[in-house]
Amino acid sequence: MKTLAPVEAQRQLSDDIVWIDLIEPTPEEDAYVESLVGVQIPTRDDLKDIEPSSRLYIEGSSAFMTASLVWHADRTNPELTDVAFILSGNRLITVRYADPKSFQLFIAALGRIPDKARDGTTLLARLLETIADRTAEILENAVDRVDTLSTDIFRDRGKRRPPQFLERKLAEIAECHRLVGKVRDSLGSLSRLLTFLRNVPFMHEDKSDGSLCATVAHDVETLSEHAAFVAGNIAFLLDASLGLINVEQNSIIKIFSIASVVFLPPTLVASIYGMNFHFMPELDWHLGYPLAILTMILSAIVPFFIFRWKGWL
Repeated sequence: MKTLAPVEAQRQLSDDIVWIDLIEPTPEEDAYVESLVGVQIPTRDDLKDIEPSSRLYIEGSSAFMTASLVWHADRTNPELTDVAFILSGNRLITVRYADPKSFQLFIAALGRIPDKARDGTTLLARLLETIADRTAEILENAVDRVDTLSTDIFRDRGKRRPPQFLERKLAEIAECHRLVGKVRDSLGSLSRLLTFLRNVPFMHEDKSDGSLCATVAHDVETLSEHAAFVAGNIAFLLDASLGLINVEQNSIIKIFSIASVVFLPPTLVASIYGMNFHFMPELDWHLGYPLAILTMILSAIVPFFIFRWKGWL
């Protein structure tokens, strides 16, 4: 928002201005908007307040609401950003210190809203609808990632996995878990905001706005249930990946264990005939050496086939 000269602050806002969007406002810009609309603009610290009484309240004829929206959902480290929604008279005022994609989508779609329907409550209802739609899109992208991970993790085990394959998948699972966790937190805050908004007295003046808010609230509730289901799938993938890692480690240990057992009898034979006692009859045999070698080979082959017959290999 551009800072205006003090003289311009004395002007009255036109009735045609129904939405004021403050993006990373400075204290001077907050003071300027406060002088125009007559309400106190929450600061960055105010938005971080987690007390419900500080995030949702009515002051005079204005309703103050704060919700947490998912930001940087397409990156490896998604974040939550707090956004304030203020309904003051016929105007909507939003205060944000980030630029979630839902706002970009809403601004791009403003031209489809009829001029006669453009007022603060209608814009807020449609903005919340866009936020819910964007959250649904983020959740669907997370579902696609989970499906891809599931396919990769449970693919044909006959094929040899690349080194550290499952360990890398654990990192991807953690990213999905982090994203879905942020989505669930955002949906929880949106649900509280919509419940509060539907009980605001002036929301009942326009039945279409109230109906739209009720629809969005139902969508948010459905998304919350779906997010919980996705979180359960992610937890299953995490447990399955850890289980497969344990299975692979046990397979390696089993190979070493069998190898040690297979080579134990030949080692015993070699140890016996490697002793340096003077009176050992076999030392005078012409065929002693090849017989000892043959005995060691047979003592290694027999346990191997026994393990194969038992199904341990």
